[in-house]
Amino acid sequence: MKHVIHSVATATVLSISGLMASSGPAQAYQVDCAILLCLAGGWPASAPCAHARAVFIRRITPWPIEPPLQIWRCPMGVSFNGPSPMSPMERLYDITFSDPPEPQESTPIPLVRVQADEQADIDISGDAFDFVRSIRVYHIQYRQHENRDGDCNRSDSTRLGSYGVQGDYRWTRSNVGQVPAASGLSIPNGCGSYFYRSVFVDWRDHAGNYGSEEVRY
Repeated sequence: MKHVIHSVATATVLSISGLMASSGPAQAYQVDCAILLCLAGGWPASAPCAHARAVFIRRITPWPIEPPLQIWRCPMGVSFNGPSPMSPMERLYDITFSDPPEPQESTPIPLVRVQADEQADIDISGDAFDFVRSIRVYHIQYRQHENRDGDCNRSDSTRLGSYGVQGDYRWTRSNVGQVPAASGLSIPNGCGSYFYRSVFVDWRDHAGNYGSEEVRY
């Protein structure tokens, strides 16, 4: 089954750019399903993926700092079209770019908690979904300066947001030594006065290609 999912995911990634080119901006789709699919495909150029990426980055732009992918909002366990069995990636594509049923009434989107216990509604523990667990969000807050006595005062409140096996999201304590080199963080030698604050997110797509974005504030 793992090889089947991998093959379907690979085929989806290879064809996503062409298939999505025909999807108009007004077409209804689940934004978190689109984020999931576009991230897997390396953010191919298309209107739906451009919108999905914009939402992905907006969520880490303070305040609040939200999980950039909220996989629990993508209903992969069911398909809007047809009863035939499909693989997870096939269901994901079907859900993202098919017209969903009309809602009975509008319901407000709940506020996102700092810790999100919600998970994907299917098993995503296999390697086909490793790209979900590759997403890391660093909330970097670092300051250093030398006081009148010549002592170096450093403050590091950096935190790391990461995804669990089934897509649940957690914040844990971290430090600037763990921040990837792709960040603009550049602590000077010695104890020169320095302040850096940003939210940095990085990931790897389904093919293992690296990507990142950083928002200074």
